Amino acid sequence: MTSRRKQRRGGVIRHRAWVSSSATRKRGVLMAANGCGGGEMAGHDTYRSPLAARYASPEMAFIFSDAHKFQTWRQLWLFLAEAEQDLPAPGPAALGGSFTQRKRSKCVEGRTRQIPDPEARPGRARASMRACWDLTGRGLPGQSLAECLAGPQAKPPQLGTLRPPRLAWQKLGLPITDEQLDEMRANLHTIDYKMAADEEKRLRHDVMAHVHTFGHCCPKAAGIIHLGATSCYVGDNTDLITLKKAFELLLPKLARVISRLADFAAEHAGLPTLGFTHFQPAQLTTVGKRCCLWIQDLCMDLERLTRARDDLRFRGVKGTTGTQASFLQLFEGDHGKVEELDKMVTEKAGFQRAFIITGQTYTRKVDIEALSVLASLGASVHKICTDIRLLANLKELEEPFEKQQIGSSAMPYKRNPMRCERCCSLARHLMTLVLDPLQTASVQWLERTLDDSANRRLCLAEAFLTADTILSTLQNVSEGLVVYPKVIERRIRQELPFMATENIIMAVVKAGGSRQDCHERIRVLSQEAAAVVKQEGGDNDLIARIRADPYFGPIHGQLEHLLD
Repeated sequence: MTSRRKQRRGGVIRHRAWVSSSATRKRGVLMAANGCGGGEMAGHDTYRSPLAARYASPEMAFIFSDAHKFQTWRQLWLFLAEAEQDLPAPGPAALGGSFTQRKRSKCVEGRTRQIPDPEARPGRARASMRACWDLTGRGLPGQSLAECLAGPQAKPPQLGTLRPPRLAWQKLGLPITDEQLDEMRANLHTIDYKMAADEEKRLRHDVMAHVHTFGHCCPKAAGIIHLGATSCYVGDNTDLITLKKAFELLLPKLARVISRLADFAAEHAGLPTLGFTHFQPAQLTTVGKRCCLWIQDLCMDLERLTRARDDLRFRGVKGTTGTQASFLQLFEGDHGKVEELDKMVTEKAGFQRAFIITGQTYTRKVDIEALSVLASLGASVHKICTDIRLLANLKELEEPFEKQQIGSSAMPYKRNPMRCERCCSLARHLMTLVLDPLQTASVQWLERTLDDSANRRLCLAEAFLTADTILSTLQNVSEGLVVYPKVIERRIRQELPFMATENIIMAVVKAGGSRQDCHERIRVLSQEAAAVVKQEGGDNDLIARIRADPYFGPIHGQLEHLLD
């Protein structure tokens, strides 16, 4: 059998990776012989996303890593198994209420029946068990079934292992042993990625590949891993956990940027500067007030990101099409136990709420909301950094420029605003990513299709990695902004005659003139003065022209005051 034929499996040729590695080894030997550091070639001959390799923080990169993803899958399998074992009856013991005061109804085929009151049927509960309940009908805090049955000599419960009391007839969990759970806990992080990759090639299914891989290192628990679940139990719930963690990483970064800009605004609150509309000279503002425009937008983003994080709900335990059919089968049609299972897993995963209704997946509208707030953040950052770039051109304001930093390989004098340019570049990418979940949500036929899978692997990670990068970069910019007051003052002097025209119009009207007539006369004189500046390179002589015009005679004595 030829080498190539040996590499063929399942109709797919596998020889290319070997050829690539062989070629890499040859290049490495050749480069090492030439003193080119060929030994460092490993990892540099394959494309890696710049977002992870170059820009994003290690913390955000880890959240979207394979390690975090597959460790979370295993954690979710453990949560499910724990809940399936520990599931209490949805009756008074689980609720902590009195036997005689609480009854629970549940729907069976459209009818309502009452769960029997154990006190009304003493034979259903042992006297030693009933003795564990005080006069109010509540169980002793933290007592497990075994401790209740053992009597007062039982070992007191340990912190971190407290469980609600259960009666013997209420042990309704599945036959999952503590030994199986301990085995799963011991192997949450021992993932054999090569085995998982081999299994996925064989099975063509990523979740089942990891079920088999987890089962290989947990042989005793292998039979109860993924019990009753569908792929989206681990896939979608992991995505929701990941989104929550990613938002929690972004929020303090955004808050720090706001704090740094607030300090800058307070420091320069009283520094006058020329305001621009249409990037043409308008009226005076202050450097600090302009910064407050940026802060206001970012505060709106902070509010929206916080709301997006808080609105996240867990998919929970819903089965293949959202009907929980597999779990109803496991628990013999007991809706109450299935609801309790869903609640327990949701709480174990750190969520307060779960979706009531799902198809196979959680609604992809969640992804739209998540990326919409990030796109809005991208728009805010792009506006801020564009403003800084424009002001850098005017030499009024600059981002930090390090002592040995090079602005251009050809022009040594350049001080390019590369941090703000990077933010703008990445912000544009971030703003476009929201189109992906919009289109994905629109093509989720009926209970779901797989149109979402490959797309979501890209857009969700890229959106948060990009947002993380621009916030880190903007924090660096906001902590080192440099203001040049002398340049600002010179520009104000150059444009001051134009700045005073609004005050001059008000003064003329107060002196009895027409606002419209005054506006037209100043417009004509302003254009003449601008022509002197632009075409002749002269100074702005608008005020001299106003002094020479008899129309403005009534306010000539006020001109110096109006220019102040």
